[in-house]
Order: sequence, then C-alpha cells, then structure tokens
Amino acid sequence: QVQLVESGGVLVQAGGSLRLSCAASGRTFSSYTMGWFRQAPGKEREFVGRIPGSGGSTYVADSVKGRFTISRDNAKNTVDLQMNSLNPEDTADYYCAASRSYGSSAYRYDYWGQGTQVTVSS
Repeated sequence: QVQLVESGGVLVQAGGSLRLSCAASGRTFSSYTMGWFRQAPGKEREFVGRIPGSGGSTYVADSVKGRFTISRDNAKNTVDLQMNSLNPEDTADYYCAASRSYGSSAYRYDYWGQGTQVTVSS
C-alpha cells in the first residue's frame, strides 16, 4: 500500500513557475514508477509525465515538454514536478500516482494522491 500526498498548488501568474511535491508512504517507493496527471474543469484527466523507480530517464507529454520536469528523491520518498513558463491552459488539479508497471495511461497507476490545485491567471 502506498499513500500519496501532493502539495504546492497555488494561484500563480502566467509566465511564472511552480514546484509541486508528492510525498509517499511505504518502504518500497523506489520500486514504483511515479507519474503526474492533471485534470482541468470539464476535461479528461491528462498525463503530464513520469519517472521510473530508479530516477533515470523521464518522459513528459508534448504539451509540457521544455517547460515541466520531473525529479524524485528515493531517500525522502518524494517526487517533484517543476513547472516553468506557466500559462492559463495549465490550470488544473494535479495528481501524482504510483505504478508497479510503466506507462502513460492512468489505468496503469495503482495509487493516487488527492490532488493539488494549480491556477494560472492571465
């Protein structure tokens, strides 16, 4: 069982930066691929990016490539999402999730946090 708690969501102006963090419980954190997803009002949940358990090569969606990066600290059981050059289209609830496998589809993720709200004003 893994419990995930996101933090860091706030109101930010367009062009600004924000760092979200996800804290995980459990002793096997490094065995999970960690993903970030987001869901804007009235829209489907969208994959943002993922990082393997080893913290190696990350992958982010084209919509955020060059602006968002993912990192993790297995010693601290945390995974972060650094978001730069934010625009109003990035407004959403952001969720971290843990997967025993690997992929970008939400169904591959076994555990989810409660989400943190990011609002980008124009």
